[in-house]
Amino acid sequence: ARGSLEVDVGWECERARMDHNGAAMVAMAGKNCVAIATDTRFGLQMQTVTCDFEKVFKLTDRVFAGFAGLATDVQTLRNLLKFRLSLYALREEREMKPDVLSSLLSHMLYEKRFGPYFVEPIVAGLKDDGSPFLCGMDCLGAAVFAEDFVVSGTCTENLNGICESMWRPDMQPDDLFETIGQCLLAAVDRDAMSGWGAVVHVVTPEGVTSKRLKGRMD
Repeated sequence: ARGSLEVDVGWECERARMDHNGAAMVAMAGKNCVAIATDTRFGLQMQTVTCDFEKVFKLTDRVFAGFAGLATDVQTLRNLLKFRLSLYALREEREMKPDVLSSLLSHMLYEKRFGPYFVEPIVAGLKDDGSPFLCGMDCLGAAVFAEDFVVSGTCTENLNGICESMWRPDMQPDDLFETIGQCLLAAVDRDAMSGWGAVVHVVTPEGVTSKRLKGRMD
């Protein structure tokens, strides 16, 4: 019983660190396109500090990664991953594919399993044949691959429910943008730790379209 209590307390402390700054993130697949969206709030628990915090990063022309979790670990992992990507490009003379990038990120997280980065990443991109690639992970790098959508952050229950209702296969880029934007805005309206605006990136074989969305500011 004592061991079980210690495990429960440890998990609650880890979850508290993960949720300390708040985040809401979702990636969604369409027909030869993929989109990733996140809120822009940076807070200290219930106190909002700023509403322009970057959580999703363009890593290659076809791959984006988002990190929901502790803000300091978000920035640390972003810088380390960009360094690894630059090193790969110098050695291999080519850009990293999304499946390779997700494997690299998973190994980077598992390396620190005894003192983990408090982030839950999402990798979204297009494969060589133009098909979408979606991958979500926990803070230890355990990956899950999806063909519809993946979610992360402090309102995953809200996002899962709304996305299950709104997502449909083979959406075109414009429909995908509308769907993922509405799903995110509806989910963060029911979560006090995230929201205050959003950013949506839609990746197609022709390029990337990024748009900012206005959300409730109360």
